[in-house]
Amino acid sequence: MTDIVLATLNARWSHASLGLRYLYANLGELQSRARIEEFTIATPLDQVVERLLEGAPGIIGLGVYIWNVERTTELIARLRKAAPAIRIVIGGPEVSHEVHGQPIVQMADHVITGPADLSFAVLARQLLDGPRPLMKVIAGVQPELDALVLPYAHYTDTDIAHRNLYVEASRGCPYKCEFCLSALDKTAWPFELDRILEQLAHLHRRGARRFRFVDRTFNLKAQTGRAILDFFLQRIEEAPDDPVFAHFELVPDHLPEALREAIVRFPAGALQFEIGIQTWNPDVQARISRRQDNARAENHLRWLREQSQAHLHVDLIAGLPGEDLASFGAGFDRLVALRPHEIQVGILKRLRGAPIARHTEAFGLHFSPTPPYQVTETDAISATDLARIERFARYWDLYGNSGRFVGTLPRLLGEAPFARFMAFSDWLHEHAQATHQLSLEARAEALLAWLTEVDDGDAETVTRLIAADYARSGAQGRPSFMARGLGLTDRDAGAVPERQARHLAVSEAAFFPPALPSVP
Repeated sequence: MTDIVLATLNARWSHASLGLRYLYANLGELQSRARIEEFTIATPLDQVVERLLEGAPGIIGLGVYIWNVERTTELIARLRKAAPAIRIVIGGPEVSHEVHGQPIVQMADHVITGPADLSFAVLARQLLDGPRPLMKVIAGVQPELDALVLPYAHYTDTDIAHRNLYVEASRGCPYKCEFCLSALDKTAWPFELDRILEQLAHLHRRGARRFRFVDRTFNLKAQTGRAILDFFLQRIEEAPDDPVFAHFELVPDHLPEALREAIVRFPAGALQFEIGIQTWNPDVQARISRRQDNARAENHLRWLREQSQAHLHVDLIAGLPGEDLASFGAGFDRLVALRPHEIQVGILKRLRGAPIARHTEAFGLHFSPTPPYQVTETDAISATDLARIERFARYWDLYGNSGRFVGTLPRLLGEAPFARFMAFSDWLHEHAQATHQLSLEARAEALLAWLTEVDDGDAETVTRLIAADYARSGAQGRPSFMARGLGLTDRDAGAVPERQARHLAVSEAAFFPPALPSVP
């Protein structure tokens, strides 16, 4: 019999939930009466219900996020019908703010807002042993980090072998960017460094090779960041044929020399940085309380691209209050000139509780009422243009970020990347009538058609570029235009994720022209 089930619907199976493992690790004497169940948002709900009810639990705790709230609401409705006596407790960022009026909150027995690491265990004891709490909404207590039992021992061997392992060296964020829930944090709190290094070493001994740090500001404290980078460097240098992949989120305008000294020693495929630029527009930055030295951020991105072998994934947000299409496009061009491996074009979302909501009336922000609550129109960008940017983002992911068209991309972007890719995006949407489920063959054929028929490019040159990209991707099919004899063999990427490996499969120096001048 299991008294407590901790569960969530992950976006993908490869994502192992760190939050569930924190709850489980800190259950104390209740841990032997609990289990973790993970699913994805694509898992049939009948299957989810059946597994959750195995062992007749008394409590089901569900993690609720922007990507799973609608599916989890439906899940709770089914659980209510199948086992009405079960106590359902929900928590997570989607139900930590603006809780009243949410259907999922109305259906649950209890909601823990904010940190639940220790508060869930307290509630579970009350529900199982009494006295039962009178309040439905319970404010989670911010724990002292030293008081937490760390969760990493509860990654299973299957997790370690096949999934991304999420770890953290700190919590919170000292910055106040209003589109982010971390704007509500007072500061960043570090875990004791030796405890983290010990846990990393244990995971590595068990065979873990893919680590993703969830810290908002990994590089904020150079000494801590350097110690963690040195940990991975030591393992890589001791066993260069047993690669490690580590992902960190960096503050773009802060890159101390101590971190640079370590970063340059990492081989290709071992290090990935997620870097949030979000907007280069200083007026918009000030409006949303984002402190960012653009010149330093630009210099750091250029240094990382030219002096390190780290994979760079950089974020931009469209639809911020007061930023028009021209400003966003100029920001995209400025970023393309710095040549990061991936540019994540996102659309502003109104996360529950995020301070960005204060600009709604003044800047004509209209948000979708359903998750992920994307902005659909502003007084600076029409609904039509925001829809175009959303399509642009999906196509950019297929062509720009996928690593499948590294050789052809400079030809496509030319000297006006945003304008040219937007023109291609508009044309592709008109002809394909789809932004998803485009096969690689269809993508290659469309790119060839646009570059030769619309853009009047030299057919032989363009065909060879696209054919070489297609062959290098490792795809098995052969588009009708493809010349024979251009196939290349992918290298063994080891721990490197497939998408990043594609960027490494060819020397980009052979294709990328010198960096374009920065936009002032």
